[in-house]
Amino acid sequence: MKIGIVGVSGYGGSELLRLCVGHPAFEIAYVGGDSTAGQALEQRFPALAGHAAGKLVIEPFAPEKISGIDLLFASLPTGKSRAPLARVAKGIRIVDVGGDHRFVEGWTYGLTELPGQRDKIRGAARIANPGCYPAAALLALVPLLKEGLIEPEGIVIDAKSGVTGTGRGGASDFGYAETNEDLFAYGLESHPHVPEMEQALAQVAGRKSTVAFTPHLVPMTRGILATCYARPASPADAKRLYAAAQACYRGEPFIKLVPADQGRSAHTGWATGSNLAFLSYAVNARTGLVVALGAIDNLGKGAAAQAVQNANLMTGQPETAGLAGLPLWP
Repeated sequence: MKIGIVGVSGYGGSELLRLCVGHPAFEIAYVGGDSTAGQALEQRFPALAGHAAGKLVIEPFAPEKISGIDLLFASLPTGKSRAPLARVAKGIRIVDVGGDHRFVEGWTYGLTELPGQRDKIRGAARIANPGCYPAAALLALVPLLKEGLIEPEGIVIDAKSGVTGTGRGGASDFGYAETNEDLFAYGLESHPHVPEMEQALAQVAGRKSTVAFTPHLVPMTRGILATCYARPASPADAKRLYAAAQACYRGEPFIKLVPADQGRSAHTGWATGSNLAFLSYAVNARTGLVVALGAIDNLGKGAAAQAVQNANLMTGQPETAGLAGLPLWP
């Protein structure tokens, strides 16, 4: 299966490269980028020296000229993929890791574990990968909405991300000197992930959902922890929450439930370098609010690894192909 990666030099694109080089059925046949065009992959990624893929030269992204591949991964900044991907040949399947095609007509939303979504992905030619924050929050919340355990309106999502979540081309505010030994919230007025989360949650709940979302940047390289607060639809306890998650995700290879034990819950480090999502649940004894936590790698389940999972489904590969390794910090 010949695949291409555009945006190969970014954080998401380079993680796609790492996963696809080790994939049992994917052969990298095209790599595209702008700032690094003309470089051989082994020049940009010295670990590929001596590997067949290392000889590939990064080409300027000219979508109408791409040919000879079965599937294209596009890892471009939000706002940069809609126009060029419309010019890619119809016969080439696409997974857009960026944010331009989520809940856009003609594109299938690619969070595989959402109820009923897997079959849609299998038959799709155009997949819009979920955002990194939504991947963590939705996986935590969906089982509770599906079972009617929480109210879909007034959900509060407090989420923290590592610096790679801003992209390699991020503003100077997200450089090492600006983020080290610091913690701050951003996107307070509005955030593009809010409509995405509200639409996905409303589909599961069958009625309107509203979300108050505050993202924060923490001085670590990668990882997302989404702590979600919701009003219970009826008196709730942790056992009912876990039972709902177990029923929703039974047999799911990438979902790990972590019972909150003496204040311990899901860690971002457990997911580093993987497609795993760790979920924990609790009920606040003082307020009665339900607490749902989702921990993922923002470059894994929040981007590249989720994209590979979708590509596996689209191309008839085993869903776990190329994704079965342990996290970097098991």
